[in-house]
Amino acid sequence: MEATDYFSKSHPLRAWGTRRAVAARARMFDVFRRTVPFDADTTVIDVGVTPDEELADSNFFEAHYPYPENVTATSVEDASHLTARYPGLTFVRTDGDTLPFPDRHFDVAVSWAVLEHVGDRDQQRRFVAELVRVSRRFFLTTPNRWFPLELHTFLPLVHWLPQPAHQRALRALGKDFWASTGNLDLLSADDLLALFPSTAEVALTRHRTLGWTSNLLAHGRSL
Repeated sequence: MEATDYFSKSHPLRAWGTRRAVAARARMFDVFRRTVPFDADTTVIDVGVTPDEELADSNFFEAHYPYPENVTATSVEDASHLTARYPGLTFVRTDGDTLPFPDRHFDVAVSWAVLEHVGDRDQQRRFVAELVRVSRRFFLTTPNRWFPLELHTFLPLVHWLPQPAHQRALRALGKDFWASTGNLDLLSADDLLALFPSTAEVALTRHRTLGWTSNLLAHGRSL
């Protein structure tokens, strides 16, 4: 399947980035195990899977969750091949705005490093609200804006500039794709927590790399 290249596959640091991402996601999956109760009857929606079949960190949750028959995977892209790779899994293609499920339809909603790609703060707020609406519990991750190395572009520190200046710098460096808010809008911990509606009880866990917070994990329950 052809996927939108959110991974900078041609970058010389991509192999290192993938190794780092696999290790990081394994540790974040351990946090998921500790904070979100689940068993063989737990229904899960994974919002934002990828069609990518090349990188080892793609669809990490599907590769490690022990009950694929209870997982509904969604994406704005066609990732229907996942139903063959993980027998029992259901794939539903969505429009990126609303999820076609009733309130609290799933026991758990998860989303792994998708939030930074859905658009501006209003779009991110709607994305989070949908996760909370369709589930009883939720778990989502996103890179921390204040980590020194931005792991989509592999550029250090430039993303610490105010967003307009950051985007101008990206365009000047020929990285027009990443200069679009619709493709990359990084969040701090405060930004992330501010997205959640009053109908959510949310906690924040920080994943650290070399002592720096590299990823933010928001988890909790719908009220």
